[in-house]
Amino acid sequence: MWEQVQQGTQPLIWRMPEGILHLSLPSHPVAVLSGSFNPLHQGHRELRAAAERRLNGPVFYEMTITNADKPPLDQRNIETRCRQFDQHPLCVTNAPTFVQKARLLPGVVFVVGADTAERIVQPRFYNNCPVTMQNALDQIRQAGCRFLVAGRLTRGTFQTRSQIRIPRACEDLFDSLPESEFRRDISSTELRDQG
Repeated sequence: MWEQVQQGTQPLIWRMPEGILHLSLPSHPVAVLSGSFNPLHQGHRELRAAAERRLNGPVFYEMTITNADKPPLDQRNIETRCRQFDQHPLCVTNAPTFVQKARLLPGVVFVVGADTAERIVQPRFYNNCPVTMQNALDQIRQAGCRFLVAGRLTRGTFQTRSQIRIPRACEDLFDSLPESEFRRDISSTELRDQG
């Protein structure tokens, strides 16, 4: 089934905790925590739980096999990363941008770190065109989606939503998960570097 997602013939696959794959669910979660999960770590788990408490509903994980900043995952990597999700559902997509994710998962909240939120509002990720960026954010709004932003330790500074320059026209799309509700200074990159 992963090949269908890779080839674009199937937009997404849900992997349930027991390892069973589904093409659709009877209802979507309130939110998804998107990431590459290389590896899934305690910070991801705690962020998902904090988002569930904040949003008062289920938060599932979402992993794209084609990331905007990284090479696409091969079959072996997809399967290895999917096996990490033994307790919570995972949505596997071929949607590297949040506009594409919003089309697949209308109405959900995307749980992101402040570093990701900052990239979402940088025109350089939209061919250096502020109009293209605003159009993308408008499409996310039209799909009924928004973002819940968790603080993140970046370059030695704890960055929150309030420190991100979000264009006024789309400030309503970005809510903050307070540091008092979630803070875990760990990253997958650090874990990989530690070996």
